[in-house]
Amino acid sequence: MDENSVITALAALAHPLRLQVFRALVVVGETGLTPGAIQQALDVPGATLSFHLKELVGAGLVTQERASRNLIYRANYPAMNAVLGYLTENCCQGQACEPAAKAACCN
Repeated sequence: MDENSVITALAALAHPLRLQVFRALVVVGETGLTPGAIQQALDVPGATLSFHLKELVGAGLVTQERASRNLIYRANYPAMNAVLGYLTENCCQGQACEPAAKAACCN
């Protein structure tokens, strides 16, 4: 993953509501959630949620799929893992981390 993509992803997560939405989508896994379910769970107005979902989709962290008359949003796990990989690729000076060192530098 290139630096600009990582910056875009981190910027998208740098808002409390977007972070809550993303975490909710990560928790439910591949099932995903409809905007209505997210709206209900987080008690957020629909227009506000729509704006923030658009930002997460634009950053590549969330996917959107139409299922009949519903939209289903899911966390994009490969993108999430790519961001985490970018952030930790030089952990412990590029060496395999010892368990104690891993806890200190990689968690």
